[in-house]
Amino acid sequence: MNQPTESSIKNSVEQAVNSGAVLDDFSTWREFLGDHVKHAESLGISEERIDDAAFRLGNYLADKIDPKNPQQRLLKQMWDASPKEDQRALARIMVNMVSKQPTTH
Repeated sequence: MNQPTESSIKNSVEQAVNSGAVLDDFSTWREFLGDHVKHAESLGISEERIDDAAFRLGNYLADKIDPKNPQQRLLKQMWDASPKEDQRALARIMVNMVSKQPTTH
């Protein structure tokens, strides 16, 4: 039942990342990611699936997107220097960070 909604979240994130607009400013990226994590949580998507999506997004960003600011550059350097299990931990830390930020809406 969550599959179509989960798919629409994935599509929304992919479109935003590909447009580059949410990547210009780290605060904008954090807010965007936080909104999507909170939406996924409200739909009952498990923490494990959210973490996996964050890991896949991290891989995509590290492989395909040029860092736009110092924070993204640091994250990419940490990602590239880390084995897979540490990359998963970094993805989880990002999810934790954006889940705990106050909403602006």
